[in-house]
Amino acid sequence: MSSLEVAKVLNNNVIIARHPENGEVVVIGKGIGFNRKTGHYIPIQSVEKMFILKNAHEQEQYKQLVPQVDEKLIEVINEIILYVSKRSNEPLNEHIHIALTDHISFAIKRAEQNIIIHNPFLFETKEIYPLEYELAEFAIRLIDDKMGIDLGEDEIGFIALHIHSALTNQEITEVKQHSQLISDLVVVIEQQLQIKLARSSLDYSRLLTHLRFAIERVRQGEKVSEPDKLEDLLKQEYPELYFLAWKLTKMMEQRLRKPVYQAEVSYLTMHLHRVAPKHS
Repeated sequence: MSSLEVAKVLNNNVIIARHPENGEVVVIGKGIGFNRKTGHYIPIQSVEKMFILKNAHEQEQYKQLVPQVDEKLIEVINEIILYVSKRSNEPLNEHIHIALTDHISFAIKRAEQNIIIHNPFLFETKEIYPLEYELAEFAIRLIDDKMGIDLGEDEIGFIALHIHSALTNQEITEVKQHSQLISDLVVVIEQQLQIKLARSSLDYSRLLTHLRFAIERVRQGEKVSEPDKLEDLLKQEYPELYFLAWKLTKMMEQRLRKPVYQAEVSYLTMHLHRVAPKHS
């Protein structure tokens, strides 16, 4: 296949083309849509990025979205997605093209109107998803360099969640719900133990990581086993912490609508012991 037929030009850098095997595909390339008309053929070597939006609803969404977005931004977002793809070395869910374009274009409009949205999960996002956070930092820098718009630190956290969503094939709403759940679990821990966890401490970082992986195990129905008699020992030695861990796993069950294996209570008790005041 040496060329693609143009089905629709969305702007100078994005066209919808007809692919012999995949039907309609989205084709991105610098200036690829310039002076093109429906029925024209474009050489395959001028294509920078091609993706297939199999979902007809998503394809329609993208067709409507692109003409409303600054062409420069389309270029920048394409560069961001290519960078994320190379750095993560993982296949990205193609929905990221719609999700990131929509999210960033809206964030820019808000910035131009001086509307600031605080990100309550910023620290947790940085701790739980370090790679995604680093990639989002690159995205924010690139937008600033190429478009002269600084979207700020709060936005790094939001973009990191979108990147995580694309890398894990999770809906962005689910990713946000998990971040909210972790944040709520931490609040309960602090209230019950009557402490304020130092956000920069290693123990806090370990606790967040443990909660993240516990949620991921529950989400995937992954069973964890525990050494014999560990549960009895922890119940006896640290009854309050064990009860708190049980309460936290019940919160997880309720919010994730999935069962939590008993062993999770024991492992969470050990993590709570790390952060609890030593008189507990």
